[in-house]
Parts: sequence; C-alpha cells; structure tokens
Amino acid sequence: MAKRHGLKVQAVMSFHQCGGNVGDSCTVPLPKWVVEEVGKDQDLAYTDQWGRRNYEYVSLGCDSIPVLKGRTPVQCYSDFMRAFRDNFKHLLSDTIVEIQVGMGPAGELRFPSYPEQNGTWKFPGIGAFQCYDKYMLSSLKAAAEAAGKPEWGSTGPTDAGNYNNWPEDTRFFRKEGGGWTSPFGEFFLSWYSQMLLDHGERLLSSANGIFENTGVKISVKIAGIHWHYGTRSHAPELTAGYYNTRNRDGYLPIAQMLARHGAIFNFTCIEMRDHEQPQDALCAPEKLVKQVALATREAKVPLAGENALPRFDERAHEQILKASSMNIDGNSEDREMCAFTYLRMNPHLFQPDNWRHFVAFVKKMKEVKNADRCLEQVEREAEHFVHIRQPSVHKVAAAAMN
Repeated sequence: MAKRHGLKVQAVMSFHQCGGNVGDSCTVPLPKWVVEEVGKDQDLAYTDQWGRRNYEYVSLGCDSIPVLKGRTPVQCYSDFMRAFRDNFKHLLSDTIVEIQVGMGPAGELRFPSYPEQNGTWKFPGIGAFQCYDKYMLSSLKAAAEAAGKPEWGSTGPTDAGNYNNWPEDTRFFRKEGGGWTSPFGEFFLSWYSQMLLDHGERLLSSANGIFENTGVKISVKIAGIHWHYGTRSHAPELTAGYYNTRNRDGYLPIAQMLARHGAIFNFTCIEMRDHEQPQDALCAPEKLVKQVALATREAKVPLAGENALPRFDERAHEQILKASSMNIDGNSEDREMCAFTYLRMNPHLFQPDNWRHFVAFVKKMKEVKNADRCLEQVEREAEHFVHIRQPSVHKVAAAAMN
C-alpha cells in the first residue's frame, strides 16, 4: 500500500517487549520461546540490586552466549533481520528506505533503568543500575581483575539510592564528594557504559552485513534523558548507561560508534523546551539536544529526531522546526536533521485545528532552510490542503482507532 501511494517506510526491528513505557497502548511480550528460556534461567533478564527482574529485553550480558535454544541473542536478532531482508527484498531501497535496529527497552540503546511498569519508577526519579544478573556480574568481575582491582568486581554501587531518589539523596550521585567521581565510580561507569557500546557494535556489525548493498539506511534510537541534566552527575543518564556528566561527554562515544558503522543517530525529546519541564528537577531538554547535535557534528554522523510525547500545538511544532535546523551557536554549517519521526498518529491529530497545524508543520519542515517564509504564510497555504468537514474527520479518526 505504501509503495502504491509513493510513500517510504522506516522498518523497526523490535526485539523488545511493548508495554510499560511512555506511550505504550498495548502489551506485546517477548516471543514465547524466549519467555520459556527466561523462565528456566531468570538471569537472562536485566536485574537490579534488589533482585527485581526486568523482562523487556534479554540482558546484553549474555549477547554472545548460546542461551536461547542453542543460539545466542545476537544470532536470534541477526536471523530475524536476515529473514526480513529475504522476505522484503523486492521493496528494499525503493519503498523500505531505513531499518531502525532495536537495541534495548523501547527499542533504544540503553539499560531499562527507569521502568514505569507496576509503578517501579516515576518521573523524575534517577533510576537504578541494571547489572546484577549473573552474566553482567561475570563481566564486571573479569573487568575488575583485568584492571588489577578484583575487589571491585563483586557488585555495582551500593549507595546509589533507589529508583525514585534524586541525586542529592544519595552518596553516589551527590555533587560534593559523590562516589561517581571516585576511582571505583569511574571504573564502574566506564565498564557499564562500554557494555552498552559493545552491544551496539555487535548488532550494527550484524545489521550492516545483512543489509549490505540493499540501499537501505541503518539507524539507532537513543533516549532523551533530560531530567537532572543540570546536576553535576547526570544520575538518570548514568543509570541508563550514558556516561555523561558535567565533566565528560557521554554522547560523543555513541556518535563515534554509530559513525564507524555508517548509522543514523536517532534522538528523542526534540519537541521539548527547558521552561516547560519541572525546573526543580533541573530538566534541560534543549541543552541536551544541543549537546547531542554537537556530538553528531564532531563525529560526522547524521542526526534524526523524534518527539518524546504526543504534541499537537504550534509551540511544539516551532521547537521541532528550530531543533531540525541544527542552528547551533548561530552556525548550522548547512547541516540539518536528516529525518524526523512524528509520534503518534491518533484520533486527536485529525481534529480540524490539530490537522491544520500539522499540515502547515509538515510543509514548513520541507522548507526549514527558507528563512524568508514565516509559519503564518505557510499555514495560509496549508488551508488549500485542508478541506475537512466534521463528518470526514470522524471517519478518519475512527479509521485511526481501528
């Protein structure tokens, strides 16, 4: 159908459970044959320091171990991508133009450090490290021994608080003398973030081999963790696996890893403004987006964007347009985002005012570099495309719901 209408498809290779994250409106668990293996070996699930298991995604600690009926998780992901390529080869490059490779919970390259399911985590809590399954602990032990510090290999930080603490509630993340600045803290955070980077390397190496010479682009989604960004430790980013602090850029290594594989850096929270978020939690989505834009510019990797939450208002549209131009410090260097994914299509989008704003927004996105044309002018032109009577809107909304 997309081909018939001249549309393009971004196909998402989803290796994670749907349900329990922001915007999830349904529940799709991991395949039954995976769930059966996890039932036999609970350490295939990410685990926090209190023994709570997370079943959204198979722990990357066992990426290369044949724990799934004789196959490794990476082999399973690869077999799926290969089957997708073989079944859709007649549509690749022409209609299917991009393959987004799922890398973790919600499809993002991160640890499931802030799970909303069952009320475990609530915004803006700092989350918790997910390194307590036996496979992750085995890797930590080996890394500690290799560093000549075997005593560091038995556990992660024990003073990092719980999911809903704030940084200053904890000894590990507090700004003055926090454990994150200690030799052990730096060792642990380096190991934890490197495990994530290695996972990305493994999956991208596989994806590139499978989709080589098919004409499709490969992309990876990175989470926009903007709360407590204004603190020194950036605790929520650290627990998710992004070693980003006031003194260290955690997004440049990710961008460089993606650049090595020719992949697109797909980032969320593009629609948010700093002042719209709770300032007591030192949220700074605009500053975070700017940091990521600078990292992708330095690594020479394409940047794509998504909105994190459903927004239909002009303020959000304007913010997306601003971010998409990538006009950093007044110097865009002719760079702009290579793509933007608008989330989510639902009945609210088709309400007359929302739809009119959306059509104008899409037109403006096409002309984001044309500074001579104001939003009002484009919106007036958009009226020619929007002749929706109320009954038609109801039909479209019903179709969207179906």
